[in-house]
Amino acid sequence: MASSEHPGSPAWTGPAAQCGAGTTWEAPAAGPDLPHAGPGEDSEAVSSPSPNSSMTTRELQEYWRHEKGGWKPVKLLFEVTSARIEETKASKFVMYQILVIQTGSFDSDKAVLDRRYSDFEQLQKSLLRSFREEIEDVAFPQKRLVGNFSAAVVAERARAFREYLRLLYAIRCVRRSREFLDFLTRPELRDAFGCLRAGQYGRALDALGRVLPLHEKLAAHRPAALVPALCALLVCHRELERPREAFAAGQRALECLRAREGHRYYAPLLDAMVRLAYALGHDFVSLQERLEQTQLRRPAPRGVTLKELAVREYLC
Repeated sequence: MASSEHPGSPAWTGPAAQCGAGTTWEAPAAGPDLPHAGPGEDSEAVSSPSPNSSMTTRELQEYWRHEKGGWKPVKLLFEVTSARIEETKASKFVMYQILVIQTGSFDSDKAVLDRRYSDFEQLQKSLLRSFREEIEDVAFPQKRLVGNFSAAVVAERARAFREYLRLLYAIRCVRRSREFLDFLTRPELRDAFGCLRAGQYGRALDALGRVLPLHEKLAAHRPAALVPALCALLVCHRELERPREAFAAGQRALECLRAREGHRYYAPLLDAMVRLAYALGHDFVSLQERLEQTQLRRPAPRGVTLKELAVREYLC
């Protein structure tokens, strides 16, 4: 539910942070457009068809035309819109609210994330393990011996985290890394899959609806990374007896996989789509043929269902 504290609310007046009682700070204006990779720069990241693909020559030609002309670079802008002090019996910490928007056009799917200092710290440690040289000039806001919860320090650190995310995103290998993607999406995906495992399909759909648009923007160069979340979407809609919505989610997942027959989701997804297509009165024969061809080339002792795969995701 939108409130006056969230972007998109009619009462929202701009980025500001509440740091203690009666203290506010204004976030700096958005900086220039961030550097981004062009179509040529990312052309090697496109998923190639499987060597054992059953696609015809015409289908392969259409596949490559689609991949060449359909990919568009995405530029994201990060703002730390607020910071609040939270306290539990065991700890006291600052929670930073991050707004992620796509630049260059109106973005109706802005992402709003909550991350604490320890989350940023974990991101920095993981990036140092993989990209120490690449991020050596990116400053990370350090803790102080005293005054970490003062309004001035919280506001200063919020501005520093905004700059930190901007600089990380400007480094191509970092913005495309698993570490960066996990920092921005994993907590929300873990919540969504936790709801799915608990049979709370409506709540899972709500959570997936909030995180999937951002996940799609971050993983545009690697669409197969979206498949688990899209398949979870299918499972939730199917369990709620919404076959049309489930089928639409499955079509998106198949589009992400294209000809990757070796992907662990490929056969279970096709099996689910065959059943949905039959129930909806759609053409299921072509899907059934693809499934049978895949099973002949890659026989398995026992077929794992799509739901069985989905509930194993994001366990920790």
